[in-house]
Amino acid sequence: MQGMNNETGKVIDSVSHLKQSIIDIITTPIGSRVMRRDYGCGLFSLIDSPVNATLIAGIRTSVIEALDRYEPRVKVRKVEVNSIESGVISISLEALYLLENRMFTLEDLKVEQR
Repeated sequence: MQGMNNETGKVIDSVSHLKQSIIDIITTPIGSRVMRRDYGCGLFSLIDSPVNATLIAGIRTSVIEALDRYEPRVKVRKVEVNSIESGVISISLEALYLLENRMFTLEDLKVEQR
């Protein structure tokens, strides 16, 4: 399966298309899309929370729930929180691409307060 690069319009392979979709889901605040107010990820409500174990668990939960809901081609295996700074959360994830039964990673994905 191929897809289209959302910046260039060129054809991209299936894993690149999946990664593009995951990035879009995770970096979209819930409530920001007209006609799809429930689309996105709850990370933005966590960005300025105190840094502790509860926040780390909330970040992981938000990412997994969003991808379970909006990206049926993927099964998340691991979400790592790389860093939490003022207004920025950096994560990496490991997941299984179900259509091709292969693992892939997304490294250092930054979610910034808008």
